[in-house]
Amino acid sequence: MTRKARAATASPAPSPSVPAPAVAGPHLARLEVRNLATIRDLTLEFGPGFSAFTGETGAGKSIIVDALGLLLGSRANTDLIRTGEDSLLVTGFWGEQGGDESSASRRVTTQGRGTARLDGEVVSVRELGEWAAGRLTIHWQHSAVSLLTPANQRSLLDRQVGAELATYAAAYRAWMDARARLDTLRTNERERARQLDLLSFQVREITSVGPQPGEEEPLTAELTRLSNLETIAMGAAGALELLSDGETSAAGMIADAVKALNAGAKYDETSAQLQRDLREALDSVQAVVGELRGVAEDSAPDGEELARVEARLSALGKLRAKYGPTLEDVLAFQAGAEEELAALTQDEQDAGTLEAEVGRLEGEARRAGEALDEARTRKAGPLAEALVAVVRELGMPHARLEFRLSPLPNPSPSGLSDVTLHFTANPGEALGPLADVASGGELSRVMLAISTVLGADTPSVVFDEVDAGIGGAAALAVAGQLGRLARERQVLVVTHLAQIAAHADHHYKVEKGIEDGRTVSRVRLLSPQERLEEIARMLSGHASEAALGHARELLAGRLA
Repeated sequence: MTRKARAATASPAPSPSVPAPAVAGPHLARLEVRNLATIRDLTLEFGPGFSAFTGETGAGKSIIVDALGLLLGSRANTDLIRTGEDSLLVTGFWGEQGGDESSASRRVTTQGRGTARLDGEVVSVRELGEWAAGRLTIHWQHSAVSLLTPANQRSLLDRQVGAELATYAAAYRAWMDARARLDTLRTNERERARQLDLLSFQVREITSVGPQPGEEEPLTAELTRLSNLETIAMGAAGALELLSDGETSAAGMIADAVKALNAGAKYDETSAQLQRDLREALDSVQAVVGELRGVAEDSAPDGEELARVEARLSALGKLRAKYGPTLEDVLAFQAGAEEELAALTQDEQDAGTLEAEVGRLEGEARRAGEALDEARTRKAGPLAEALVAVVRELGMPHARLEFRLSPLPNPSPSGLSDVTLHFTANPGEALGPLADVASGGELSRVMLAISTVLGADTPSVVFDEVDAGIGGAAALAVAGQLGRLARERQVLVVTHLAQIAAHADHHYKVEKGIEDGRTVSRVRLLSPQERLEEIARMLSGHASEAALGHARELLAGRLA
């Protein structure tokens, strides 16, 4: 069965020049996990908005992300299966419009085999991943490094110029297809000439003979007759002797019988009828005698006719030996050779016109590439402004960022220019390629800015500790950005920062304990009091009065 992911429509976040994303698509409603790492049996209900997952270091907070990753088609490592169990199972449920529910599940066994299902029906892991990718995006802890590749930096800008990019891509493909055909024609000129000579000879050879279906059988019979004329004449002469030319002949005896019935036929109708029958028989014998006489007298061999028939059969036999085994096969071969010959001849004619066509298509591709560069340039400034505004809020007040276009030596599938993101976080410093100048924490904040400005491509977004390396005011800014994203998307965040956890609509705690001598991880939704104590723990390591007071301030700030 083939299914296609019904991808949610996503657009960029609020800014003066970048349209705001709209809420679209089903949200993750429930997650069931069995025998994954330290999780034995877990069911989590999810609501819309911002959900935070916290817990002690080593409690297994990222196991939830690993579970969701399996639904996205991530590689299934058998080490994820809980010790002593035969398999793990992850099932996600999405609430659809109209109150319906869709499900996706993946089972992995200790033998490395697995089963993927959509709504209970078995599908491939690829189909499962495509379906889930239309509903869920995961920003892994180290996924910000994807920003280091020029292709990913270019794709950020190209999301703003979809029409121009599609036009260029189509023009480029048409140019490349024509150029590849021309290259093939030029590369194979010698082979094509050889093939033309061979096909021309084969077609001429068959055409010169002009075989006709079914002609061999009568020709073979004629050859047999011509080769045995003397025997045929002798047989006819012997038959003549018996029927007519001998002293006692069949014709004479029948004539005598007719005469013998003359008297009786006058008085007996039966005798008269028999006499008439004998006369008819005599007429037939005499007619046969006439033809036999012609056969007997035609005993001289016709050498020219014999040679003609032999030559014709020989020519047909040679064609069958080369192109057969039947004359019908020979004619079919002729038709195919003529078709191929016409195509090769056309190729020779096309080579000249195709060269001009390649030049024309190259011009179209370059013009489309120039239009793409113009569109990129128009969108680059406003997009960079929207991104840097968010980055500055995230604790880098002096950050600058811009997209730069660099002409390529030759047109590429992505355009006439390369696109790179240049960045600096420090005042007075020159902008440099993001891959060269950004630290891990700076990359994480740029990634978060991109997620909030451009929006996620799916209705549910998961962040796995993208807040690493930040704190203080920057942490509050990150929390605010995640909260704003949660107005349009369901946001799930694994975090170690109290400032971010306090900003969530729903707070889950991941805990690790011992049951029957085995380590078990649990995840539970915290009550308001439990949440206060957890945020206090995150702030100071324990729920002291000072920490509780600070926690209350954080929660009150969220509600303010």
